[in-house]
Parts: sequence; C-alpha cells; structure tokens
Amino acid sequence: MPNLRVAVDIGGTFTDICILDEASGQIRVAKTASTPDDPLEGTMRGLTEAGIDLKDVTLFSHGTTIATNALLTRRFPSSAMVCTKGYRDVIEIRRANKEELWDTYKDVAPPYIRRRDRLVVNERIDHAGRVVTPFDEAEAREVARILKKRGVEAVAVCFMNSYMNPAHELRMREILEDELPEVQISTSSETLPEIFEHERFSTTVVNAILSPVVGRYVTRMSDQLKDGGYKSDLLMLHSGGGVMTPATAKHFAGRLAGSGIAAGAIASRHIATLCGFENAIGLDMGGTSCDVSLVSGGELRITRDWHIEFGYPIRFPSIEVLSIGAGGGSLAWVDDAGALHNGPQSAGADPGPACYGHGNTVPTNTDANLVLGRLGTSLAGGQITLDRAVAETAVRTGVAEPLKLDVAAAAQAIVSVANANMADAVRLISISRGYDPRDFALVAFGGAGALHGVALAKELSIPTVIVPPNPGVTSALGCLLVDIRHDLAQSYLMPAAEADPRDIEEKFADMEGEARSRLEKEGVRAEDMVLQRAIDMMYQGQWRSLAVPVAAPFISVDQAIAAFHNDHEREYAFRRDDAPVDLFRLNLTAVGVTQKAELARHKANGTTLKPHATRAVSFDEVEGPVETPVYLHKDISAGTAIEGPAIIEQLDSTTVVPPGLHAEADEWLNIRIFVSEAAT
Repeated sequence: MPNLRVAVDIGGTFTDICILDEASGQIRVAKTASTPDDPLEGTMRGLTEAGIDLKDVTLFSHGTTIATNALLTRRFPSSAMVCTKGYRDVIEIRRANKEELWDTYKDVAPPYIRRRDRLVVNERIDHAGRVVTPFDEAEAREVARILKKRGVEAVAVCFMNSYMNPAHELRMREILEDELPEVQISTSSETLPEIFEHERFSTTVVNAILSPVVGRYVTRMSDQLKDGGYKSDLLMLHSGGGVMTPATAKHFAGRLAGSGIAAGAIASRHIATLCGFENAIGLDMGGTSCDVSLVSGGELRITRDWHIEFGYPIRFPSIEVLSIGAGGGSLAWVDDAGALHNGPQSAGADPGPACYGHGNTVPTNTDANLVLGRLGTSLAGGQITLDRAVAETAVRTGVAEPLKLDVAAAAQAIVSVANANMADAVRLISISRGYDPRDFALVAFGGAGALHGVALAKELSIPTVIVPPNPGVTSALGCLLVDIRHDLAQSYLMPAAEADPRDIEEKFADMEGEARSRLEKEGVRAEDMVLQRAIDMMYQGQWRSLAVPVAAPFISVDQAIAAFHNDHEREYAFRRDDAPVDLFRLNLTAVGVTQKAELARHKANGTTLKPHATRAVSFDEVEGPVETPVYLHKDISAGTAIEGPAIIEQLDSTTVVPPGLHAEADEWLNIRIFVSEAAT
C-alpha cells in the first residue's frame, strides 16, 4: 500500500526533499543542487536520487520560489491592466514614498505593467456602491480588441470602488473572456475586495501576471508526477501557511509569492510545540538568506503588510517572516571607510563560496566557518568538498589584509558581523513587537542555522536552542505539516458604536458559505473544516488596522472593542479606552484539516556516544583553537548527553556546541542546547 508522504522545498542553493513513512513515522532526507533556470528539473532529479517510487506516495507537498523569482527577475508574460478612466497611474504613483527616504538617487522599481499596457474604460461607482457613470461597453470591447492584438497572456481588471459593487468589473471580465478566451483574468473585487486602491490594484496585478507562470509550472509538475504514478493532487504551499491544489493555485497565483519562506516557520512551530514551548523564534539560515519567524502562544504571526519589491504591496495574508541577506554564501566585504560588512550580496549556488573551488574569490560565512574549524571539509554527505586553503586565501585577501588582522581573527569578525545582523532581525520581530526573547526558545535550522544558533541565543539571552534532527531540510518538513487554507475578507467600514451584530453575523455566514464551497471542491469533509473569524479594527482617525479574533456566532460589539484595546496595548504599548473605534474589515480563515502522520519517537538505548574524529575549532568563548570531538548525528540516540565543546555533523547541517554548554537529544532526536545553565 502507498505509505509515503513527500515534501520538496526549493531553495537558492539546494533543493531539499523530506520523505515521511506514514506507518513508522520515520523520516529520511535528500538534498540536490537547485537548478535556477528550471526548478522542476532539480526537483525531479532529486526524487530520482532519493529512490522515490511515486506509486508509493500518498501526499506530495511543495514549497516553491517560482513566483518570488518571477517577480524579482521580472520574467513574466506580456500582461495588461484595465482601469477606470483617470486611474491608470495609481500603481505608479503608489504612496509617493521611497524605501531609502534620504537617497535621492535611488528610485522605486517601475510598475510590473508598463503605462502603455494600462488601458482605461469610462465607468464610475461611488464609495457607497452606487453607479455614478455607467459602464461603457463599446469602450470595453475596443480595449479587448487592442489587448487581443497585442497578444497579452494576463489581464488585471481594477475599477475604483469595485469592492463595494463589483458589477462593472464582472461585466468587463465577461467581455474579455469572450474576446480572449485563453487569457488569465484577475479582478480586484475578487482578488482583494477592500478599500485603499493602490494596495488592491497592486495585489491584483501581482496575481494576474503570476497566473500564467504558476499555471504552467503546476501543470508541468502535476503531469510529471502523474506520469510517475502519483494519483493524488499536488499540494502547493502558500504564504498564509496552508496548501492549495493546482486549480486554486492558478486562480490565486499571487499567494505563492511567499511560499518558500512559510514552510520553515510552520516547521519551527511544530518542533517547538513537540518540545513543550508555546513561544518560539524560528531561525532559518540557508545558503542565501536568513528567515526569522515568531510563534507566541502556539500561533504564528500573520501580516498583510508585505511585498517582494518595495512599493508594490501584496495584501494576501502571510505568515510574518523577516528575511535578511545572511546565509552561508553571504559575501564579506570591506567598504571604502574600512568597515566590514556581511551580505546582502551572496555567492549563491553558482559559483558558491570560495571553498567550493568554482571561481569565487570573495570570502563568505561558509569560508569563515571552515577557517575556524566549525565546518568540516565536506557538505551534503560528501557531494561537495570544501577546500580550506582556498577559504583561508579568500579570508586573508578579502578581510584580513585590508583590516590588518590575522586570518583567524578575520574569520571570527566575518561570523560576528553575520551574527549581529541576525540578532538585529530577531529583535525587530520580537522586542519591537512587544515580545521578550527571554520568554522564547530558539529553533535553529537551515543548512547554517545550527552553526550560529547558540551565538544568537547568548546575544539575546534566549535560554534554550533547539536543533531539529534534520536542520537542513526542516523547511521541507514544514510542507508536510500544513492544512488546506483559504483566507476570505470583506470590507466593513463603520464606527463600532453604530455596528449591528446581526448584520455582521449575516456577512460572516455568507463568507462561511463560500468557504465551505471552496473546501468541498478540494475534497475536504465537513467534519475536517475549521472556520476562524476576525475583525480588523482601528481607533477613529487611524488608517492602519489590527485584526481581532471573534467567536461565532457574533453577538457583542462591545466584547470585540475590549479585545481590540488589549491587543493594541500589547502591539503598540498604548491604549485609549475612551477613544471611538472603527471597524474596517471582516476576515474569515477557512482551514481544511489534513491527516498528519506523527513523527517517530525514539527510546533511550544507553549507548555511549563516541567521537568520530577530533579537530581544532575556534570558539568565541576561549582564546585560540580547542581540540574538539566531532560526533556524527546518526550515532546520537534519545537521551544522549553532549558536553561542549562539540561539533555534530550530518548530511544537511553542522551543529556547534560551545565550551561549557550542555546539550541533550530528546525522544524526537532534537538536540536541545541549554544556554541559560551556563549563564547562571
């Protein structure tokens, strides 16, 4: 009987594959080099190398960067936008702000759709949904004719105030479908039915231009999996932390723009929960970037304020993940003033760090860790050999000589700057949000997370570091731990004091009907549906809102207001109980719970852990290199105690346990490093 669950996470350097046996809960992993020109090529090669027979697979889940990369590289098909006359420049005017406020030479990137392809139709609906100017069908037909002649593959239809009355957008869609039956069409009233035209238009444009890219990708992957014997739906991880079937992914392609980073956050929450921690910070440090997430009370933070390129917001709900350019391949460089920097530039998969021997001569974090002895001379189970001499040369010429340091001190400086950058990212997602890192555990994963986790924990006074059993493929594991999820929203602009709870309940009921319909089409049983409500609220005069969870049925506006005051105080450190409150939006999260196999638990066998080798390793805590035992993770069993200094090596990562620290392997083979014990 088919008994395997497979997850694939494509990163900038490696494609990670996680295989879970449903019967035993055992996990095995595989890594293969990513293929940026065609990510699917690396995925299918990895499945072959892992010896996976797709006939034995019951579930295939996939986190992909295909949408993110399309936006970053602007490699998407010819697209167009149809707007209300007079509003074609909304996405170019934006909010009239800049990412670098004081840099007069740095401009915001141009819109995804150029001005000549933003066409207009005479129509107008007012703020209350009343028709002010009738829809001009003759102009609409002419616009459709022009777009057909230009051969566009995607169209975003964005009319003013369509969130209050979508009639004109729906008619425009019908005309476009008549004239251009093969073209992907996204309407703003369906994609993001809310006020603030720039955010609504921008999200709709992103959704439209990605639809052909995502559609072709999921179709190709589904076909290749089917040809190999896989019989179920391919599940695509989206930014909100759930999965979508290919049919839904084609329709809401913009949701995949944050697909890759969501998986790691989900996995870190699961691992922290297994270990008994409701509060956890996830540190996913890979080859190119470092992604930081936060779990409070067992729940991941969700945001609607995010983008791939500044100035072009994507307002789909997304797990809040802060990404910085700090990975194993991040380049270390000295500026003209003699200051040392780390990233955000990266050596990537090709040519990679200098020690890969593929032509790069600029030192990276991987080179620095190799020089310090924290890394051995091979990665990915021997697939990649590291040349320490080349790494030393890169560190010497790139950092040591310009700063007049010896090679070891320069390598340590490179790592210290990387750690400082990551510590700042953790502070932004924790302290600046009102959370104390001392109340959290740090889940360190990714190919390089376990190398740096303890240093960050010490910097931030985090008491415990958890290193998962397979750190380098933890994001792939996250793809196996998610449910089908849809996020629906409806504008509801009204002073809270005037709101009728019966009207709010009626609108929630309508959204729940649509949500159940979507889940039914994806094969979710009624008993596996979970519907969660929230209302976006704000103090009168504000324009940023805060989502407040509410119960069903909704019976009390006063209770929602009280909850808003409490949440506002925690988020922003102040509250105004005497100030009037406005309602902004009704939100519904619809979850289709999927069956999840439990991870295998291991029993302590009392085996004494013996080092595989020893090598000289430099640590922050002591001067000069220390002869350090090197253990193999496969030799570690539940209950194994490890005293620092120690290095733990495995296929996908290396863990550093500094001198004076105690670590233990738990029943799931997570390595828990107790930082606070050393400080007391």
